[in-house]
Amino acid sequence: MFKGHPKGLYVLALSNMGERFGYYTMLAIFTLFIEAKLGLSQSDIGQVWGIFLAAVYALPLIGGFLADRMGYGKVVIAGIIVMFIGYILLSYPPASVALLFTSLFIIALGTGLFKGNMVVLLGNLYEDPQYNKLQDNAFNIYYMGINVGAFFAPFAAVGMRDLFLSFDKFTYDANIPRAAHNFLKDPVNGVTGDALVKFKQIAADMTGNAAVDLKLFSEQYLESLSSAYNMGFAVAAAAIIVSFIIFLVFKKHYKHVDVIHKKSERAKTTVELTPKQTKDRIIALVLVFITVIFFWMAFHQNGLVLTYIAKNYTVGALSKLNYVLFDLPALLSLIAVIMGTIFLILKSSTALRRGIGAVLAIAGVIILVMRYSGFDAINKIGPETFQAFNPIFVVFLTPIVIAFFAMMTRKGKEISSPRKIGYGMFIAAIAYIILVVAALIGKDGGMLDSPMAIAKTGGSVSDVLLSPYWLISTYFTLTIAELFLSPMGLSFVAKVAPPKVKGLMQGGWLFATALGNYLSGVIAYPYEHLELWQTFLILVITSLISGIFIFSVIRRLEAATKS
Repeated sequence: MFKGHPKGLYVLALSNMGERFGYYTMLAIFTLFIEAKLGLSQSDIGQVWGIFLAAVYALPLIGGFLADRMGYGKVVIAGIIVMFIGYILLSYPPASVALLFTSLFIIALGTGLFKGNMVVLLGNLYEDPQYNKLQDNAFNIYYMGINVGAFFAPFAAVGMRDLFLSFDKFTYDANIPRAAHNFLKDPVNGVTGDALVKFKQIAADMTGNAAVDLKLFSEQYLESLSSAYNMGFAVAAAAIIVSFIIFLVFKKHYKHVDVIHKKSERAKTTVELTPKQTKDRIIALVLVFITVIFFWMAFHQNGLVLTYIAKNYTVGALSKLNYVLFDLPALLSLIAVIMGTIFLILKSSTALRRGIGAVLAIAGVIILVMRYSGFDAINKIGPETFQAFNPIFVVFLTPIVIAFFAMMTRKGKEISSPRKIGYGMFIAAIAYIILVVAALIGKDGGMLDSPMAIAKTGGSVSDVLLSPYWLISTYFTLTIAELFLSPMGLSFVAKVAPPKVKGLMQGGWLFATALGNYLSGVIAYPYEHLELWQTFLILVITSLISGIFIFSVIRRLEAATKS
């Protein structure tokens, strides 16, 4: 998987890893920060989420347009600088609402300049016949790099949140933000019944004062929590600096492909496409773009509805054994044990690899036992942490999925990129079927209360909470869908896009993603107003329809890859 690739792949992957660490640190706390800072309704937060993500993935059209004329590396550097400015502004605690939304736009613009053009540089590396056959693997490695950065991001966000809350002698409680805002808006009727009793008890326990002033507590807690999230954005700014350094210092490894097509010496040997071939390829790409709109609508619930489920419908404290998956040192130790064991049992392992495997396994066991012995009987977890499961699943499942595709190829049953995308849509539907089932049987064999029912008393957290393994299973299945679809889609665009509009076509892929991301925000409305199972059923149906659509045009898509 890792053999024979140009060094430029690893430079681009590491640079992108730093930027993605910062980006996903922000996404891990995005909706939670908006709730704490502004107290918006969940559907309004969904609109902010959808518009922001749409901008992040629409603005690469501008980035691609500029790069096709100015050069990809220059536009990438400009994007890094713009993103850094946005994160710095977002990390300023007394930020006004206007500055907050300005910061988000700046980050989206910088990402638009950066994201698509990094992918074009990667694709250009593999135009060389020496590397052409390794392109799909390269995109999977690149994708793994993204997800290594994304894996650590939620833990960084939670760590900063808890650290800065502790300075004010507070701890995180998912019940507080919504109840505090509702109480401040209407001290008499904003929070009532059991929700008010719960809110008073939480405030009394946290302050050690049975006669706590709920108004003062609400103001102080919301200010402290918002400022703690601001520090998470500061971590994102620091990560951008690392990305910038890697991209500049190791420029020599990708400089030779940082060329505009019409000025490239290699363009002289490129076979020009006929107008019909160009038209067929663009139509094929547009058909794929239409399909992936609905995948990203489903997938990018990770920071929105899936975060609401983690916050409002999933247990917030775990036993020692279950907490292993939510403690970063313990989880890394467990990963070390698994990887070390794999190195030891693989027949293809050399003596050196077995030695490394033994060291990893032993060290992992020692650290895991030490961490486990230090856990409390019951340990709190944050809703942000669930977002670490998708990237870690990507890292572990990528080699397995690649091996599966390779096996099918060896058997003469190679799965084309369009077919992989179609299968990915069906797998995404299965992921949300899991949550349909959870919503229907999660409450003593019956339906969970709807968010609307819970909100009537001013609260947001359900009295009956799900096991975390419902969400973990959903993330696991969504990850498989993602691996069938996302890296394959990027590779498909790189292969099929007519050479003179590569940047624009990568921008088109990201623009389709933008539409899907906007629709992901729209899902917050049915979440707030329908039963839970109905919300998830919407995502099941749209994923199934998209899968059926792509198989209805599969011959046209496969023909485009051969033209």
